Amino acid sequence: MAEQRQRALSTSGEALYEILALEKGATHDEIKKSYRKLALKYHPDKNPDNPEAAEKFKEINNAHATLTDLSKRNIYDKYGSLGLYVAEQFGEENVNTYFMLSSWWAKGLFAVCGLLTGCYLCCCLCCCFNCCCGKCKPKAPEGEQQEFCVSPEDLEEQIKNDMERDGETPITLQPTNATEKTQLIGDSHRSYRTES
Repeated sequence: MAEQRQRALSTSGEALYEILALEKGATHDEIKKSYRKLALKYHPDKNPDNPEAAEKFKEINNAHATLTDLSKRNIYDKYGSLGLYVAEQFGEENVNTYFMLSSWWAKGLFAVCGLLTGCYLCCCLCCCFNCCCGKCKPKAPEGEQQEFCVSPEDLEEQIKNDMERDGETPITLQPTNATEKTQLIGDSHRSYRTES
């Protein structure tokens, strides 16, 4: 259960301060001082047989790295660990845009504008009538045949028939004992010799 809570992304932006035993809004010097004190206390070299101390040391390092980076700290203070996750996925410059577009009023505005303008209905009707039903599909000009799909097997058969009709016999098998030299001998009109 505690592991699940740790994985959940918060929007409060207070957990990293609590790890360093500070209050939100602490100065850079206070963060550095608290980090040094806690890092010495939980360092794995001072606690070799304590795996909990090693985990605490990792948390302290993570909190220090985030809170000393000014842009990450601003994102964390405003949006919490969810903001840091969004910054990882979409970039730090897109965090504000992401949260603005995911707000309830932006979603509502998008839905209302779509319904008022009829865009959703228009797109659905165009797709259905042109593609699915075909009732409003544009007709081909007179004299031209409509396009249709041909299976690969039928296409191969049609090509063979066309070649036989033109007097060409398609090659369907490769010679079994052919080599590069055989090909050169068979092409008597070609010469690959150079005269010195």
